[in-house]
Amino acid sequence: MSMLAVRDVSYSYGAKRALDHVSFDLPAGRFCALLGPNGAGKSTLFSLMTRLLVTRQGTISVAGHDLARNPRAALARIGVVFQQQTLDLDMTVLQNLRYFAALQGLSGAAAQRSIDGALERLDMRERAGEKARALNGGHRRRMEIARALIHDPKVLMLDEPTVGLDTGSRKAITAHVHDLAETGLLVFWATHLVDEIRDHDDVVVLHQGRVLRHDTAAAIAGDQALIDAFIQMTARGEPA
Repeated sequence: MSMLAVRDVSYSYGAKRALDHVSFDLPAGRFCALLGPNGAGKSTLFSLMTRLLVTRQGTISVAGHDLARNPRAALARIGVVFQQQTLDLDMTVLQNLRYFAALQGLSGAAAQRSIDGALERLDMRERAGEKARALNGGHRRRMEIARALIHDPKVLMLDEPTVGLDTGSRKAITAHVHDLAETGLLVFWATHLVDEIRDHDDVVVLHQGRVLRHDTAAAIAGDQALIDAFIQMTARGEPA
């Protein structure tokens, strides 16, 4: 079964077409990069997937639940890390996670188990008592990922999660999230940075609102570097 199915999705801002008949299907246990230059439509697609925007053109399903027909069930199976940070900086790591757990309907021992598990996966247990304001950019991102995992989602969506981070933090976050995919979680990672993508990862290349290619990074790259294949595709506006 497809864990995330996007079928014939289009969206326009007035006369400007942001997405044009976008379609792809993704199974569980994969890391999929949504790769595209700035302005390709990545953030618009994320907004549709998280119901910040709504379109009547096409369908989006999460774990078999249609986002338009059954939004509560679909959204309950998604964890999201947005490009802009959304932490309460004056609360501790633990307080932020407890607050989000409560929003997800978790309390008591169940909430604590989920919080402990999320902190452990992201190596943040020792920082639970620190205020979010005291964390560096990389640890704030880890915290947001931990928060997105509190309710045990089936799909983790991250929109340009390493923007503004130093090289070391970028590599650490990318490695952590790849490890999460190996646990059976579907990771959907929007980026314009090809060095965050591994050869065996799935890649959806988005350009000017259209999917140019959906395959593994190795297959898209062929006998050249992925960055070169990506530049050629987006320059021509057609698949390699």
